[in-house]
Amino acid sequence: MPDTTVETVGTADVRPDPRWGDLEHLRRTSPMTDAVLDEVRGRHIRCGNHWLIDFASCNYLGFDYDPDIIAAIEPAVRRWGTHPSWSRLLGSPRIYPEIEERLAALLEAPDTLLLPTATLIHASVIPILADGGDVFVEATAHRTVYDGCAGARGQGATLHRFQGDHPAQLDAMLRAVPSHSTRLVCLDGVNSMSGNIPDVRELAAVCRRNGATLYIDDTHGFGVIGERRPDELSPYGARGNSVVRHTGESYDDIVLVGGFSKAYSSLLAFLALPTSLKSLLKVAAAPYLYSGPSPTASLATALAGLEVNDRRGDAIRADIHRKTATVLAHVHGLGLDTPNADGLPIVEIPLDDPADLDAVALSLWDSGIYVTLAAYPLVPRDRVGFRVQVTALNSDDDIAALCGALTRLSEQFALRRREG
Repeated sequence: MPDTTVETVGTADVRPDPRWGDLEHLRRTSPMTDAVLDEVRGRHIRCGNHWLIDFASCNYLGFDYDPDIIAAIEPAVRRWGTHPSWSRLLGSPRIYPEIEERLAALLEAPDTLLLPTATLIHASVIPILADGGDVFVEATAHRTVYDGCAGARGQGATLHRFQGDHPAQLDAMLRAVPSHSTRLVCLDGVNSMSGNIPDVRELAAVCRRNGATLYIDDTHGFGVIGERRPDELSPYGARGNSVVRHTGESYDDIVLVGGFSKAYSSLLAFLALPTSLKSLLKVAAAPYLYSGPSPTASLATALAGLEVNDRRGDAIRADIHRKTATVLAHVHGLGLDTPNADGLPIVEIPLDDPADLDAVALSLWDSGIYVTLAAYPLVPRDRVGFRVQVTALNSDDDIAALCGALTRLSEQFALRRREG
C-alpha cells in the first residue's frame, strides 16, 4: 500500500507525492545527491575528505575557470555595482544591449532578448506565444518546457504531446486543430539526457506548412554546436551558435531559447526572435517587467565569454569532441547501451534494473567519479541510470579514470547492453 503519512510543516499538512519516492530515497541515502561540496579545483571537487572527478558539470567550455573571463568581473562590478537595482523595463546597464548585439551577430538571428534564466523564459513566454490556442510539446522535452506549456494550458490553451522523431504525427495533429487557432510547437534542441539533436529542418517545415511557431530550448546546444562549414575543426561545427545554425535553418517562424549558464558559465539566458516580438515581450513578459536582473558578474562573464569564444572557441570544442569520442568508444567497446547518437558531450548510461541506481552511484563515488544520477521521475523508469558530461577542463587523465570506472561498473552491475 502507498505511504499516506502526513508530514506537518508549521500549520500546513503536506502529503508526500509517491512519484518522487525514488528521488527522495536517493536524496536521503546517496552521497551523489544533494551533496555539499567543500572545495573545487577545476573539475576536481572535494566533499568532506573525499576527492572526485567532476563529470556532472555542464560548464562545457571551461569558461568558469578561464582567466580572461574571470578578469572581466572586477572592472564591471566597479562600474555597475554588484547588481543592477531595476527591472529591465525600468532600466538596463549598457552592457545588456552590448551582449544582445554581439549575441544576435553570433547566432545570425534578427534580434535577441536577455532574461535571467531559461526557466523564467519558458514560464512567462510560452503562455504569451500560445495565446490561448493549441500548444504541442515534444514528449521528451525538458520539464521546464513542459511546465511552461502547462502554464499556457492554465491560461486557456489546449495542450497536446507528440513524438519528435515522428514528424508525420505532428503534421496530422496540427492539421486536426481549428484553422483559426494559434499553434505553438515546443521541443528541446540538444536533448539534456540523450545528447541528441532533433530533425529541426523537418519539424520546422511541418510547422511552416501548418502556420505554427516552432519554439526550441537549446540550452545544452548553445556554445557546443554551431554552423557547419568546410573549415570546421570538429563535427560540432563552428562558432557554437546553436542548433538553428547547426542544422542550416533560418529563424523564420522559429523562436530559439538558450542559456549562458551551461557552456558560458554565466547566469543569463536569451531568446532569439523577431524585433516585433521582442518589443511585445518587453511589456508582456513578467521577468522583463518585474524580476531582478542577472548579477553584474554574470553580465560581465557573458560578454567576456563571447570574446573568448570568438578567439578560441572552436579549438575548445574540438578538444571536447576528441575526449567525448574516447568515452563513447570505450562505452561501445564494453558493449553498453547509450542513446547518444550524435557524439555530443552528454553520455547517458541506462541500467537494466532501476533498483541498482543507489548501489551504482555508491560504486562510482568510491571510484572518485561524480556524475548526474537519472532517477525516476526525472526520466522514465526504462531509462533510469546516470549521465556523464565531458567538459574542456576534464583532462585526459580524468577521461582515463572515467573509462576505468565504467569498466569496473560493467563487471559489477547489469548495465544495459547494446542490441545487435
